[in-house]
Amino acid sequence: MRTQEIRIEEYDYPLPDERIAKFPLEKRDESKLLLYRDGWVGETVFKHIADYLPKNALMVFNNTRVIQARLLFHKETGARIEVFCLEPAEPRDYALIFQTTGRCRWTCLVGNLKKWKEGPLVREIRMGDDTVTLRAEKLESHGDTHLVEFAWDDTGRTFAEILDAAGVLPIPPYLHRETEESDLTTYQTVYSKVKGSVAAPTAGLHFTPEVLADIDTRGIGREEVTLHVGAGTFKPVKSETIEGHEMHTEFISVNRSSIERFLKNLGNIIAVGTTSVRTLESLYYIGVLLERNPEATSEELVVKQWMPYDAANNTLSVERSLRNILDYLNKHRADKLVTATQIIIAPGYEFKLVKGIVTNFHQPKSTLLLLISAFVNGDWRRIYDYALAHDFRFLSYGDSSLLL
Repeated sequence: MRTQEIRIEEYDYPLPDERIAKFPLEKRDESKLLLYRDGWVGETVFKHIADYLPKNALMVFNNTRVIQARLLFHKETGARIEVFCLEPAEPRDYALIFQTTGRCRWTCLVGNLKKWKEGPLVREIRMGDDTVTLRAEKLESHGDTHLVEFAWDDTGRTFAEILDAAGVLPIPPYLHRETEESDLTTYQTVYSKVKGSVAAPTAGLHFTPEVLADIDTRGIGREEVTLHVGAGTFKPVKSETIEGHEMHTEFISVNRSSIERFLKNLGNIIAVGTTSVRTLESLYYIGVLLERNPEATSEELVVKQWMPYDAANNTLSVERSLRNILDYLNKHRADKLVTATQIIIAPGYEFKLVKGIVTNFHQPKSTLLLLISAFVNGDWRRIYDYALAHDFRFLSYGDSSLLL
């Protein structure tokens, strides 16, 4: 059967609301860790994860940082309108847009859109001893998303400062609660650095400085990549088959030194989280694109959703693919690869770089569950049955698994 013909109803399972963790444990690394290897299932406590990692493993972490992407406005009528910053539009670069002063444009989702017919939304923000006026103007719409221009009257303030002062951290909708002060800390990984995500790479939430130190003392390698998680990560598959589901495009950034290290550690790479999986596996197909067009621009190096399922795209060796990227970076005198991916990983996918995954337990009928099924050769249900029977906590603030 073609991967595109997979019926999403086959990836459903009963998930009672009480099994969804509404808050994290007080100590991150006291969470439960399911262990899976070649069909064997067991469990331990997350702080002991280093005991179960292969000695020559290279762990790859997503160092993205969640931004306070929800901006709330109130019209004179009292109507509350939420503008949710999805991805930068002008400038398109994440680092640049956070440093803009005065004005910038974002692709946004808008809550209570019917109440925002025309004209700008305005709110005043207290920033230290100053009051800054922020305006949001809807310029154009494309389906569910809208191009919104933000402008503020204190041109000494950056947009990063505006979001920090006025924005609300977006927590997953299935938690059915408002963001609390504690989420500002608990919904970030301890190694988060690069601002840009609207959802956390949640497998990383279990790591503490102590766990990372334990990994280091055992000589297990650590490397970082960046994938900014979009709101599409929560987008349910509504079509009967996954062919009708459009994956969201995600920004990725990988250092040249990281790619060199991956090349030396093929066969030993363990991805922390599905975001790291998507980044690592996308590298292979970027190398395939460069094999065909060494002069490609970054816009032409975007991995399209179904590219992995064409046999013609899977003939190149992983070594050759990664060397193509290094050649490309050398030619452009660049220290990092910056592009995007729309990759969907589902049963039928052949993993190129990833040999192990640390991941949480995902929603029924989700693309993330399809990814897990692809990695464990369809054995996902036994893993999830074990987790449900042994009081594991599910979804973003829940427990995790180590799949080898």
